[in-house]
Amino acid sequence: MISLNDYLYDGDTVFKILKRYSADLKKSALENNNPIDMVHCNFLIQLEELLEHNDFLTAQSQRLREFYKYMAEKYPFLAFTFKGRIKSLIRAEEKFNGKIVQYVYDYYMENGTFPTSSQIKNKLLRFRDLIAYRIVISIPRCHLKPEDDREEIELKYLYEIANALPDFLEARGFSAEIISQEGKNHSPLLSPEAMPYYKDYIVNISPRGYRSLHITLYDNNARSFIEVQLRTKEMDDYAEIGPANHFSYEKVQEMERSRRQEIPAGKCIYFDEAYERGIMLQKLELAEVDVNMFAAANNSLVNDGCGFYRGRLILPYEHLSRFQNDLID
Repeated sequence: MISLNDYLYDGDTVFKILKRYSADLKKSALENNNPIDMVHCNFLIQLEELLEHNDFLTAQSQRLREFYKYMAEKYPFLAFTFKGRIKSLIRAEEKFNGKIVQYVYDYYMENGTFPTSSQIKNKLLRFRDLIAYRIVISIPRCHLKPEDDREEIELKYLYEIANALPDFLEARGFSAEIISQEGKNHSPLLSPEAMPYYKDYIVNISPRGYRSLHITLYDNNARSFIEVQLRTKEMDDYAEIGPANHFSYEKVQEMERSRRQEIPAGKCIYFDEAYERGIMLQKLELAEVDVNMFAAANNSLVNDGCGFYRGRLILPYEHLSRFQNDLID
């Protein structure tokens, strides 16, 4: 079985790793009649193209900058960041294999049989967040009265921004994707017009405590999907440096081990290979990796200059509240 780990110790660039890994996967897929490896190969090529071609990202970020300017004018008292990134090679590989493991496991537990390769392929055609932007807002304490509820006020503005986002970006070449609403609740602060487009993880808090608003848009100019996440700074801190971050890593390992116990080895080659690739990435010692423009002292202290582990930044825009003394009405 070919895995990403096989290509991380020769000092190659991320581009060279992607080319070698995808080419070998394609060769193996043809030799072994493995359609899932072929989908995997095409997924890696898609990531490579995102990393390699900058022109459309520049044009895309300039159109998104218009929403940043809108926010700066309408909410000058807010502090906020507007960040964009391409998913890292490590995270993309984890997500691809994790989606196979989860889908095969869920299907087997529900039906007692395994999905066909065509059914698995259909699940693997729905990646929408290889390019993701994040809006994080905060109200400086100097703008609050002693009796103000900071979280309540920030949520009010966060949902206001979320309500304005779809129409604003659709006028600039993006199309918001309608999501399934079955079994999900939404905040009454979301307008009826915007509600069909959002996954509301603020109302529907994830098991690990993660909170955010997610919307998927199709960039008709670049012909690519993007995901936009909207959070308050408290939500962002919880996700990035709080319990949600550590909980996620530990729980992923625990869940995957339990899935392996439920799925008999050798019964589904697609599950077996995806599971093994995921476990190998979890066991990766970053300090031992030799990737050009990447270095790590350990799995926490990382200097990533190529988008191998942290993801490649497309932009950040940062707006600091302009007023230091005016209270919010």
